[in-house]
Amino acid sequence: MVRGKPWRVVIAPDKFKGSLAAPEVAAALAAGIAREAPDAEVRQVPVADGGDGTVDAFVAAGWERVRVDTVGPTGAPHSASYAVRGDTAVVELAAAVGLVELPGGRTDPMGAGTYGLGVLIRHALDNGIREVVLGLGGSASTDGGAGMLQALGLRILDEGGAEIGSGAAALARARRLDYSALHPAVRDATFVLAGDVDNPLLGPDGAAAVFAPQKGASPRQCAELEAILAQWANLVGASGHPFGTGDAHERGADLAGHPGAGAAGGTGFGAMAVLGAWQRSGIEVILELIDFAGRVRDADLVVTGEGAMDEQTLRGKAPAGVAAAAADVPVVAVAGRCTLTPERLRAAGFTRCYPLSDLEPDPERSIAEAGRLLEELGARLARDYS
Repeated sequence: MVRGKPWRVVIAPDKFKGSLAAPEVAAALAAGIAREAPDAEVRQVPVADGGDGTVDAFVAAGWERVRVDTVGPTGAPHSASYAVRGDTAVVELAAAVGLVELPGGRTDPMGAGTYGLGVLIRHALDNGIREVVLGLGGSASTDGGAGMLQALGLRILDEGGAEIGSGAAALARARRLDYSALHPAVRDATFVLAGDVDNPLLGPDGAAAVFAPQKGASPRQCAELEAILAQWANLVGASGHPFGTGDAHERGADLAGHPGAGAAGGTGFGAMAVLGAWQRSGIEVILELIDFAGRVRDADLVVTGEGAMDEQTLRGKAPAGVAAAAADVPVVAVAGRCTLTPERLRAAGFTRCYPLSDLEPDPERSIAEAGRLLEELGARLARDYS
């Protein structure tokens, strides 16, 4: 810090899953800093990596929230929102059809679908949006994105020519696709997949094998889901496409092997194959759209973090993205717990990690009292760095 100038801090955490949303984490840290360094200039820039909390991060950055009546993963009426600036919308899968939206928390691996996500996208397109950023993460279903595409007008027909319902079990009956009613704005819109999953659609690293068990699927159901997704990929690949022969459409079923096709129960595949979507790192997209580089340009310290700082953090999670984007500004992390060595932290661009477990070793109490503990860490950061 230059003498005579205020200490400038950018607070850019992700959520503490199961405890606090990213804006709440940022607010608690800011309160602690203000207590020890009342003259500090603190900018709260909560972030996300495409999963739950993504829309909230954009709203906190000044984007407009648009609320929509849609349906949840099992078809129950549900209200969700997306974020808008200009002709760009950020749509979060988890907010519409995520695991957190399952009624009573009861999983439905064969029946859950992504129709509600498509309702949000359709609403955005109807209102002039021409760039859609899809935050993929936390999905409750393994339907290959079929439900999302049905909501956008794709007719998925069974052997007798009747439209199938929503969910993977219904998708097993799919035999033909009819693109004639697909939303006309899809042709000219740009779709970007924002997430941190690079799994293919099929195989031992695919959507069914890796993620379906987390959604309540038994081993037998995982095998069924694998077969359903394989059939879906072949059907999409053989159906052609009404919008010409762009690169994404030319490859058809070959997209099943593309990194990210297995994201969100195969929603990545459906979006790539039919919407022409392309994938980017979720945190990179988000930091770019909120002009993170501009926000940290004159900062003295960046504070980031998430519930658990571990090896997964370094594989494209939000704190690692923040550290990479902070340029020459020192970056410290806060976390519920941290299993990374000081050497691993430094190699990833972090000066230090401050875990809540240093203040409260009991995990349950740490989660319950995360706000108070984060405020204490904020005060400690001010004492250490201001």
